[in-house]
Amino acid sequence: MNPVLSTIILLICSNFFMTFAWYAHLKELNGKAWIIAALISWGIALFEYLLQVPANRIGYTVLNVGELKIIQEVITLSIFVPFSLFYLKEPLKMDYLWAGLCLMGAVYFMFRSKIT
Repeated sequence: MNPVLSTIILLICSNFFMTFAWYAHLKELNGKAWIIAALISWGIALFEYLLQVPANRIGYTVLNVGELKIIQEVITLSIFVPFSLFYLKEPLKMDYLWAGLCLMGAVYFMFRSKIT
């Protein structure tokens, strides 16, 4: 499989775990002590790292670290916004659109030498 595609697939999977580890405790464990939430989040984050580390190692064979980071941020926002809206029931904000547009600009500048 293409290393960039493998990297993207692994990072998408990793981000599902990351988003749950970072934010699901706000809804699910709100009444528990923070240490309980932290320990559960660390357990979830283990699966994130089991996917993220190989994703970055595979990606680094064909991408530089800046390109990997921008891909990661685009994936993160692409997963976080629906999670925020549908799971946490946060209101949709125009800020998500503006952040997405800024990320599109970041993608362009990071990869412009490869697309021109």
